[in-house]
Amino acid sequence: MFESAELGHRLSKEVYAEIEPKLRTDLLDAQFSLLDNKYFATVILINGIDGAGRGETVNLLNEWMDPRHIEVHAFDQPTDEELERPFLWRFWRALPPKGKIGILFGNWYSDSIGDRAFGRIKKAHLDQRLSDLNRFEAMLTAEGVLLVKFWFHLSRPAQKKRLKALEANPATRWRVREADWHYYDEYDRYREVAEHVLRRTSTGIAPWVIVDGTDPQYRAVHVGRTLLDRLQRRIEFVRKGFRPRQTAAPLTAAPDERNLLNALILDQPMDKKEYDAQLEKLQGRLALALRDEAFKKRSLVLVFEGMDAAGKGGAIRRVTEALDARQYSLVPIAAPTDEEAAQPYLWRFWRRLPRRGKVTIFDRSWYGRVLVERVEGFCSEADWMRAYTEINDFEDQLVSAGAIVVKLWLSVSSEEQLRRFKAREEASFKRYKITPDDWRNREKWPLYEPAVCDMIDRTSTENAGWTLVEADNKYYARVKILRVLVDKIETALKK
Repeated sequence: MFESAELGHRLSKEVYAEIEPKLRTDLLDAQFSLLDNKYFATVILINGIDGAGRGETVNLLNEWMDPRHIEVHAFDQPTDEELERPFLWRFWRALPPKGKIGILFGNWYSDSIGDRAFGRIKKAHLDQRLSDLNRFEAMLTAEGVLLVKFWFHLSRPAQKKRLKALEANPATRWRVREADWHYYDEYDRYREVAEHVLRRTSTGIAPWVIVDGTDPQYRAVHVGRTLLDRLQRRIEFVRKGFRPRQTAAPLTAAPDERNLLNALILDQPMDKKEYDAQLEKLQGRLALALRDEAFKKRSLVLVFEGMDAAGKGGAIRRVTEALDARQYSLVPIAAPTDEEAAQPYLWRFWRRLPRRGKVTIFDRSWYGRVLVERVEGFCSEADWMRAYTEINDFEDQLVSAGAIVVKLWLSVSSEEQLRRFKAREEASFKRYKITPDDWRNREKWPLYEPAVCDMIDRTSTENAGWTLVEADNKYYARVKILRVLVDKIETALKK
């Protein structure tokens, strides 16, 4: 894969001087067109061999374009806070919004290649991570992100020559670290792993661009022209109103119309006396479980979903009553803000993930993509169909990082929902709980029911299964939620 980069590409200073002014002007024009219209976000990945000009290229792009609208993130060893989250967490936080350009130096490939090259992980672990990264990048591009991946290459002799030249010059000696010579000593192994990684992750939607780092003039023009071409092509594509072709196989309902929801017996018996006794006991177990020393190495992600007036708010209050206010955060999810709408749809959830020893409660969640967005037509069928896999990947990453993921669907009958709606309208202190949207959503019950069933069927995994809660009786529902939550936490802490 690196052979073409070792052909000794050169560009004379005279030719470079002719090319540079127009290239810079065209890049600026493309950048401001992107900024003014916010067509999409651009993510540039900078990877490669030490000494191949990666840092110089980043500086050059900042010089050629307006640096106020370029976000550069250089990733070193993860901090303690980053280590407490899934591997991709710190990269999600660095994604630029629509209209901006983000340059990620030392991104999700650096650790993967280094870990394998220096024997910290096995090949099977590396290949699993590469599969995860391919799906992650496919999601980014499906969400409209322009992903440009550069690998800066040098031969081993060229790398040695480059490092020695930098060391010999007092003005540049500081650029060479002991780690650079360590990588030089392991060049052959590093190159072998890098070739494997690039082959596995150079896809049709996000191919690698190999840049010969020997000659600075050639390197600069090659990167500049590649970036310009990608920007211009995508801007023209979006300006004309085109969208990438996406198709989805249709989902078919069961012939007998029986499903996960209508098979539930929603009015389960429980009186106030039994409820009070169970509530006190279960809240105590929950409090103790989250104070357990073992929980300091875990986190809890609690997802509440359900039909309007299903009792999510009341159930959440019974959970939080047992918790230390310093230990949890409650995240109510509504329509995305302008900031959130400028990012891939999972971005606003990634940024709210808890640290170890903490709890995050989502009152509605990322499942809006396959529920309200599906039913209301806010996204295409292909968008919500691919979301099932993307959500499963997201939750797998949470669990792999030590999170306990508990997902609850609260289900009420249409008759009970109507009774609760009317009760809210009649009680002045509850009127804020009922809106015209609630009544409008109720009319779409026949559309929401199959959406919920598909969601449960396709995202109830061994790592993060759904619990269906029969919620016509609020006492029963609250007790069941607490019991399920405590059982799952206690089981997880014993592992």
